[in-house]
Amino acid sequence: MMSSDRDFPFTNGKPVEIDGRGWLGVMGSVVIAYLVLTLVPLRSFPYNLIQAALFVAIPLLALRGVAGPHLTCLFRPVGFRSVALMVLFGLTTLVGSMAMGWLLQRFFELQSNPIADEIGAMTALQISGALLVTGIQLIGEELLGVLPFLAVLWLCVQHLHLSRRLAIAAALVVSGLLFGAAHLPTYDWHWAQSLIGIGFARVILTLAYIVTRNLWVSAGAHIINDWTGFIFMLEFGHVPINPAE
Repeated sequence: MMSSDRDFPFTNGKPVEIDGRGWLGVMGSVVIAYLVLTLVPLRSFPYNLIQAALFVAIPLLALRGVAGPHLTCLFRPVGFRSVALMVLFGLTTLVGSMAMGWLLQRFFELQSNPIADEIGAMTALQISGALLVTGIQLIGEELLGVLPFLAVLWLCVQHLHLSRRLAIAAALVVSGLLFGAAHLPTYDWHWAQSLIGIGFARVILTLAYIVTRNLWVSAGAHIINDWTGFIFMLEFGHVPINPAE
């Protein structure tokens, strides 16, 4: 058994117990935040900062309601090792996504990310605004990935009584598929690119959280992956085969 400091938060009553009703509330807040991000018609800068901020704030406020100040255990201090792991997992996600994209392209015609396409036609000032918005949004995407992982892990451990390794594996798969499904509208409902490509990248990013228990690390890795794709678009006019973007 892991020590309470290294165990996953909210899955074993530490640092605080979250019951089934509490997890349903947190998951409901994740859905609401996603709907705000995708349906509220604020697309231009600086107004889209509101959407990005709400995408982060709504789940955190819900978690604050059931966990109190203990919600901060998702975020650990960031030091040199944390930054190194951000880079490591960011590059791993990038390479893994490109490999998965290459494989998927053998069987499917893949869709490009509309944000990456738009950045190629932006001015320097517009690009700066877009990177700011996406940076905030990607922190929200980490909540979209990690909170369902913790919820499924809690369910598998506390109610299905699975072993810790099997519970982690199940939570990785389920949260990856849910994250991929959330990207279906982005990629014109391309199920393979979303569920397999995006889901695969999500698993790598969640592994960054599993290794460090620090959402800042997985968020940093996610930002490195996505922003690298944007840089390729600016420099070369196209994005490498990266379904995780």
